[in-house]
Amino acid sequence: MAGNIPLVGFHDFLSVFIYGHSMTIKTSSKDEFLIKHLIKKLYEWENTIQNLVSFAEQLKGCDAYIATGSNNSGRYFDYYFGKYPNIIRRNRTSVAVLDGTETEKELELLADDIQLYFGLGCRNITQLHVPEGYDFIPLLDTLKKYAYLMDYHKYKHNYDYHLALLIMGNKYYMNNDSIILTENISPFSPVSQVHYRSYTDKKQLEKELSDHQDIQCIVGKGHVPFGQAQFPGLMDYADGVDTMAFLKSL
Repeated sequence: MAGNIPLVGFHDFLSVFIYGHSMTIKTSSKDEFLIKHLIKKLYEWENTIQNLVSFAEQLKGCDAYIATGSNNSGRYFDYYFGKYPNIIRRNRTSVAVLDGTETEKELELLADDIQLYFGLGCRNITQLHVPEGYDFIPLLDTLKKYAYLMDYHKYKHNYDYHLALLIMGNKYYMNNDSIILTENISPFSPVSQVHYRSYTDKKQLEKELSDHQDIQCIVGKGHVPFGQAQFPGLMDYADGVDTMAFLKSL
């Protein structure tokens, strides 16, 4: 399981559990306590579940695999699990499309989409698509509600490091002392920094984003509502891969 945000692997667990397959889970060292606590409670409520759910440090002898990691670890997953039925997930991120008419409330919700869980989730917004001449000041003001993240030394280290890189590189940026906005075509941005791009043709932009394989979800009018990026429904399968259909095929 991945471990970038709390219980990020819960949907996979729930899918396999509902389908009735037995499962062996290798947790991430970054998120091992919550899922183990949850399953411990299930054991207490129904001890026969112990026959269906177990944990292991190495996954061997399984009939199928669901694995999530970086693009680099995905290559290892392909090598080791490629001969078995599998779902292998790699790096994904999310973007927002703004048109400049967003209300203060919508910007507050967008701030949550950006900064919840330190921005580490694949559904966190790491790039903004804005019309030319967009005024970033209201958004930067709204993002100040997450200024407390600077109390965490790892977040502050990222902020200081990437701010220094931009300054030394003589790159244009905007900031509010806790987050940095800078123009960049990459949808992936480091912790404490959000990229943005300007657009002139929204229809062309929508087509470009729909074809982009690295994008997990799009937030904005006509897309995932503001504030809902980190609250996917049960049918919002990661990477658009229907986990239940995969389990049914086994």
